[in-house]
Amino acid sequence: MTEVDRAPEQAQHVIVVPTSIPMVSLLGSGDELIRVVESSFPDIDIHVRGNEITFSGDSEQIAEAQRAIDEMVAVIRTGQGLSPEAVERTVAMLQSRTAERPADVLTANILSNRGRTIRPKTLNQKRYVDAIDQNTIVFGIGPAGTGKTYLAVAKAVQALQAKQVNRIVLTRPAVEAGERLGFLPGSLSEKIDPYLRPLYDSLHDMMDPSTIPRLMTEGTIEVAPLAYMRGRTVNDAFIILDEAQNTSPEQMKMFLTRLGFGSKMVVTGDVTQIDLPTGTSSGLRVVEGILNELDDVHFCRLSSHDVVRHRLVSDIVDAYAKFDSGHTDSRSSRSGARGRDHQRSSGRRS
Repeated sequence: MTEVDRAPEQAQHVIVVPTSIPMVSLLGSGDELIRVVESSFPDIDIHVRGNEITFSGDSEQIAEAQRAIDEMVAVIRTGQGLSPEAVERTVAMLQSRTAERPADVLTANILSNRGRTIRPKTLNQKRYVDAIDQNTIVFGIGPAGTGKTYLAVAKAVQALQAKQVNRIVLTRPAVEAGERLGFLPGSLSEKIDPYLRPLYDSLHDMMDPSTIPRLMTEGTIEVAPLAYMRGRTVNDAFIILDEAQNTSPEQMKMFLTRLGFGSKMVVTGDVTQIDLPTGTSSGLRVVEGILNELDDVHFCRLSSHDVVRHRLVSDIVDAYAKFDSGHTDSRSSRSGARGRDHQRSSGRRS
């Protein structure tokens, strides 16, 4: 007796959207949002008439699509708008069967400034932000565009405004990536400034730019190269080490031991973009094996799925990861072949 594949169970379901929800907010301009939902579930058809949405097709996908609509409605109720990217992330979270509700992730506000609200946009970003709240030291590790530094700076500004800390310290290793500091024009501070510029840019997004020079003059905000951290103990501060993949193990230890009373640390970096000289180990690569069993220290990993820049950035990250993996496999294969050739030649000599 042969087993026969059963066709998916077909069904039809109608939901009525509350009149308090503007349909244009739910459907999107030119129905772009509802089309994202429909394209995410290829075995169903969606038809809209007035404030009624009719689903036809596979019963399991209908249930998933209805949950997506429910989450979208929950987001709109908070007064927040939806984008096609937000709908895609909502569907992805539902399909991954996470415990967190997509609406809770997408509406978790960190900071508001000049009519702009900063919030996590993916589940891993939400977990990263929560980990910063719950731990003294947090490592945010992931590729470019995942919001590691940006969200950390937002949490630092939030903590300063809430008077949870007295100051913010932002630091980076001044490691050359193709250029030599000595050949750059200007004084030492002018040579170092380009390395710190991304941190200044984040601050200007989150605070009134006119207040930043005053806060820096007062010492409430400090932006400095990592070398300036040596010999200090930093109390009552929110300390961020950015581009930590370019620290040596010794520098990483030096930085972590600057932690004082009432302070919090966030360390961010991308282990696929190391600019250290050949033969120098990355402190970010080795630190997890040293600290992973300590309480109050948390490691968050973000991936290409958490990239919130242009959608091509996520594809670029994945393409490079695939390329690097292939090169690693080929190197291992060549190494194994050389080993077998050496054994055969040794056997012939003996």
